[in-house]
Amino acid sequence: MIQFVEEDLYKLALALLLGGLVGAEREYRSKAAGLRTTIMICVGSALFTIVSHRISPDHDRVAANVVTGIGFLGAGIIYREANRIRGLTTAATVWAVAAIGMAVGGGFYDIALVGFGAIIGSLLLLSGISHRISRVRQTREYRITTTFKNKTLSQYENLFEEFGLNAQRGPQLRLGNQIIGRWLVEGPEKAHEKCIRKLLGDPEVKEFEF
Repeated sequence: MIQFVEEDLYKLALALLLGGLVGAEREYRSKAAGLRTTIMICVGSALFTIVSHRISPDHDRVAANVVTGIGFLGAGIIYREANRIRGLTTAATVWAVAAIGMAVGGGFYDIALVGFGAIIGSLLLLSGISHRISRVRQTREYRITTTFKNKTLSQYENLFEEFGLNAQRGPQLRLGNQIIGRWLVEGPEKAHEKCIRKLLGDPEVKEFEF
């Protein structure tokens, strides 16, 4: 019995270590789920798995409930900022860290370590690749307020095309002698920057959100 308890303590210590290492990377990048959060998730998942082996022969039901609970937690991390969805990577990391904790709690150390390596490797090594991809092609929402004139919106769409950007027109609104145009604009980061500088210097643009 004492040996079994010692093994459980080793499991919790390993879960703390692995969850802490993933959390350190998230903390370094100032993400919502940082060091303490990932430790709690990894250790908690391992603890639930260990307890389930002691109190119930039906282990898969407990595992399913842990996954469901982590799903709710991850959903709370995701939010919308302007035209972008934030927190998806952190929410996925929370989900993956819970899987590591469950693997450790179940005694599947090989799977836990391989999974940890894949997760931490993706977070550390693929961030640079992801950044380069986003520089090649970005999607931004432009909101322009200007004085209403004939073909007002068309001239801005021509401007987007001039800078090599693809624009999809969204809802438009006219208020008195002003018109507000919205577009989802796709293209390289440098093209966005040149277009933004042009619009910021346009005296006819009353308001510009990008």
